[in-house]
Amino acid sequence: MNTSIRVRDMLARKGYGYWAVTPETSAYDALELLADKDIGAVIVMDGLKLKGIFSERDYARKVILMGKSSRTTTVGDLMTSPAITVGPELNLYECMVLMNGNRVRHLPVVESGKVLGMLSIGDVVNAVIALQEAMIQQLEGYISGEEYGVRAGTV
Repeated sequence: MNTSIRVRDMLARKGYGYWAVTPETSAYDALELLADKDIGAVIVMDGLKLKGIFSERDYARKVILMGKSSRTTTVGDLMTSPAITVGPELNLYECMVLMNGNRVRHLPVVESGKVLGMLSIGDVVNAVIALQEAMIQQLEGYISGEEYGVRAGTV
């Protein structure tokens, strides 16, 4: 697989923004944010410091199944901490290995202690699809001879 796509490239395409909450945010309020923004996880920040990540999976396993209340339970009680993070220079393949090996769907991107954004499994899958489409176009051009300025049937 072509591993030339880096986290930095993926963030440049999707944007460097991210959604965050504090550890004191109620699970209910965090869920409202997830639903409103149609996302599966938020970064948990204390000021500029990354404290963890809160996902729908955290909620399902630590609130619903434990009989807790989403209005009185804080994100700090539920978040995954420390979050598994990546740097902007990691490549697509390394992200897939981390996600698969750690069974996570979201990776905060951190450089020099600063959160730059977040990648989701959807971002990674979209990058793989784009790579495959580009490869198919290159192969079709090679097969048809268009890559060399020759059109099929003109030789």
